[in-house]
Amino acid sequence: MAVEDDIRKVSEQEAALILPRFDEGVAFDLGSAIRARGLAEGMPIVIDIRTWDRPLFYAALPGSTADNANWARRKRNVVQNFLRSTYRLVLELQRPDRTFKPGAGLDPADHVLAGGGFPVTVRGAGVVGVIAVSGLPERQDHAVVVEALCSYLGHDHGALALAAEE
Repeated sequence: MAVEDDIRKVSEQEAALILPRFDEGVAFDLGSAIRARGLAEGMPIVIDIRTWDRPLFYAALPGSTADNANWARRKRNVVQNFLRSTYRLVLELQRPDRTFKPGAGLDPADHVLAGGGFPVTVRGAGVVGVIAVSGLPERQDHAVVVEALCSYLGHDHGALALAAEE
């Protein structure tokens, strides 16, 4: 599993997982699907789906903590700043301290390099919001969001999934 391969695959995910529309109903459907999977598999996650100006879906599953909510918030801020997935930025920037370079002007209290934030992109409109999941290892947080979007859009998840870790 090369970092370059994962970056290419995440870029492919971002390009393919485009919604025809996004509103409260779509957010609820996506959030509910992630929640149902999380409950079935015992995932201690927080799910936060929103447009830039308001929350549309939020759930904290058993075992999640206030730290997960805070990490989701920081991931949301990163997606809003960069309009791409947080896991892609993790892979591209390779910063083990989970912070951006000091000159970037991004306060670590409000921004974190950690997978699990994914842009909500609408055909013809661009990135309008974010889906953030926090509570699992970052690659898994990312995968949960991608799988939900694939299912919602009718895409073959296997074709878009990251390769298994070695």
